[in-house]
Amino acid sequence: MTEFLTDYGIIVALACAGAAVLYGISTTRWLLAKSPGNEEMVSISQAVQEGAGAYLNRQYQIIGIVAVVLAVLLAVALDIETAIGFAIGGAFSGAAGYIGMNVSVRANARVAESARGGVGSALDVAFKGGAITGMLVAGLALLGVAGYYGVLLLAGVEEKEAIDALVGLGFGGSLISVFARLGGGIFTKAADVGADIVGKIEAGIPEDDPRNPAVIADNVGDNVGDCAGMAADLFETYAVTAVAVMLLGVLTFSELGAVTVYPLVIGGVSILASIVGTFAVRSRQGNVERALYQGLIVSGVLAALAFLPITLALMDDLSFQGGASELITGGGAVASGFDFWLCTLIGIGITAGLFVITDYYTSTRFRPVRTTARASQTGHATNIIQGLAQGFQSTAAPAILLALGILAANELAGIYGIGVAVMAQLSLTGLIVALDAFGPITDNAGGIAEMAELPQDVRDVTDPLDAVGNTTKAVTKGYAIGSAVLAALVLFAAFIEELRAEASREGEVLQGFDISQPEVLVGLLIGGMMVFLFVAFSIESVGRAGGLVVEEVRRQFKEKPGIMDRSEKPDYANCVSIVTTAAQKEMIAPALIPIVVTVVVGVLSYQALGGLLIGVIIVGFFTAVSMTAGGGAWDNAKKLIEDGEYGGKGSEAHEASVTGDTVGDPYKDTAGPAINPMIKVANIVAILIIPFLV
Repeated sequence: MTEFLTDYGIIVALACAGAAVLYGISTTRWLLAKSPGNEEMVSISQAVQEGAGAYLNRQYQIIGIVAVVLAVLLAVALDIETAIGFAIGGAFSGAAGYIGMNVSVRANARVAESARGGVGSALDVAFKGGAITGMLVAGLALLGVAGYYGVLLLAGVEEKEAIDALVGLGFGGSLISVFARLGGGIFTKAADVGADIVGKIEAGIPEDDPRNPAVIADNVGDNVGDCAGMAADLFETYAVTAVAVMLLGVLTFSELGAVTVYPLVIGGVSILASIVGTFAVRSRQGNVERALYQGLIVSGVLAALAFLPITLALMDDLSFQGGASELITGGGAVASGFDFWLCTLIGIGITAGLFVITDYYTSTRFRPVRTTARASQTGHATNIIQGLAQGFQSTAAPAILLALGILAANELAGIYGIGVAVMAQLSLTGLIVALDAFGPITDNAGGIAEMAELPQDVRDVTDPLDAVGNTTKAVTKGYAIGSAVLAALVLFAAFIEELRAEASREGEVLQGFDISQPEVLVGLLIGGMMVFLFVAFSIESVGRAGGLVVEEVRRQFKEKPGIMDRSEKPDYANCVSIVTTAAQKEMIAPALIPIVVTVVVGVLSYQALGGLLIGVIIVGFFTAVSMTAGGGAWDNAKKLIEDGEYGGKGSEAHEASVTGDTVGDPYKDTAGPAINPMIKVANIVAILIIPFLV
C-alpha cells in the first residue's frame, strides 16, 4: 500500500477531486430541475441573479488587471512555472466562487417554493445548494494543487522546485480571496446598513419589505459576501496549507515521495467522506441545526477512520534531513505514523471546539447574546458596550484551544505535525462552506417569500431556516479564522526553513528572530499596525458606501411617495449599481496593504519581515475573532428581541439592538472575515520574495 500511495497518490487525489466536481455538476442539475415558483418569485430571483452577476463580472475585471501585472512580475523576478501556478490558483479560486454563487442565487426561489412542502424539503434544497459551492471549493483546490504538481513532475521538474512553483498557485488563490472578501463584505454591509437605517429605523417597515429600494441590493450582498467571499477564503486556506505542508515535508524528511503526496491523499479521502456526509443531512422532526451538524459529524468520523491506514502506510519510519531535527519531536526522535494520525485527530478536534465556542458566543440560546439583548433595554450605548465586551471576551477560549492544539501536535511530531493537524482541520472544508452558503440561500428565500407575499405557512418554514443560517454563518467564520491562523503558522515555519536553506546555499548564517533585536521588534509593531490599518480602511469603506445607499433610499422615498402605498415601484437597480461601484473602488487600497507593506519591509530587513509576520498572525487573530463574534452577538441580540423578548419589535430595546446590529455589520461581515486572507497573503508573499532577502 505504501508504494501504491507514494507512486499513485497524485492520481488518487485527482480522482477524489474529480468526484467533488461531479457531485457539484449532478447536484446542480438536480437543483435546477426544481420549480422556482410563481412569476413574481422568478422575477425577484432574477433581479438578485443579475445584480450578483454584474458585481462579480466587474470585480473580476479589476482583479484580472492586477493579476496580469503580478503574473508578469513573478515570471520576470522568479520563473515562468511560479507565474503559471499563480494564474491557475487565481482562475480556480475565482471559478469556485463564481459558479457557487450562481447556483446560490438560483436556489433561493426554489427553497421558498419547496417550503410549501415543509421543513424537510426546503432544508434539502437549501443545504444541497450550499453543498455545491462547498464541494467545488474543496475539489477545485485539490485539483489545482495536485494537478499542477503532477504536471510539473511529468515535465521533469524536481520535487522541491515543483513545490516552489505551487507557492505561486497559493498566491493566486490568496489574491482572489482578499479582494473577494473585501469587495463582497463592503457590498453586503453597505447595502444592509443603508436598508436598515432608512427602512427599519426611519420608515418603520420590515426587513425584507419590497418597498425598500435597497432590498434587492441587500439580497445580492448576502451572496457575494457570504457565498463567493467565503468560498474564495477557504479555497485559499486549503490550497496554501497543502502547499505549505508539502514544502515543510521536503525541507524536513528524506522520503520526498511520501511526505509530498500525504497532504494530497488526506485531502482526497476527506472529500469522499464529505460527500457521504451530505447524505446524512436530513430532518424528520424539524430540527434543522441538528440535521446540518449530524452531516458534519458523519464526515469527521469517516475522515478520521480513513486517515489511520493512509497515515500508517505513508508516514511510518521516516528519516529526516540534517539540520531539521528541531522540526521533529522534542526528544529528537522521528515521529511514528501513529503520532501523525493523532495529529489529524487534533485537527478535527480543533474544528469541533471552534464550532462549539463560536456557537456559544453568537447563538440566542446562550448568555453572551442574551446579555447583549438585555442591555438594549437601557439604550443604544449600553447595547454597544455589552457587544464590545462580549467580542473581546470571545477571544479567550479559541486562543486557549489553538494553543493546546499547537502544543499537542508539536509534542507529537514537531512543526510538521502542526501542519498535518491543520490539513486535517481543512479536511471538512466542503461541508463547512456548505453550511456557510446555506445562510445566504435561506436568507434570500425568506426575503422572496416576504416580497412575493407567500402564505404564512411558507414563512413559518423559511424563518426558522433563516435563523439557523445566521448561526451557521457565524460558526463557520470562527472556523475560518482558526484555520487561517494555523495555516499562517505553518506558512511562517515554511518561511523560516526556506530562508534558512537559501542562506545556507549562499554561504550565510541565518541570525534568527530574537525579540530583543530592534529590527524584529519594529517588524512586530508594523505587523500589528497593518491589521489595524486594514480594518480601519475596511470599516470606513462600508461607512462611505452605506452613506451613498442611505442618500439614495431617502431620495426615492421623497421623490416617489407612492412607494409606501405600493402605487409606485422602487428603483432596485440603481441601488445595486451604486453599491457595486462603491465596493469595487473601496476594496483596492486595503487589499494592497499586505502585499506592498510586506515587500517593502522584507527588502529592508528579513529580520523585520519575520517580526512583521508574527505581528500580523497574533494581532490579526485576536482582532478577527473579537469582531466576528461581537458582530454576531449584536446581530442575534436583535433577532432575539424581534422574536418577542425584552419588548419585541417596535420597542426602545429593538431600536437600540438595530443600532448595535448596524455597527456590528462591518465587524462580522467585512473587516473581521477579510483579516483571514490578509494574514495568509502576507505570509505567502514573504515566501515568494525569499530569493531577494539573502
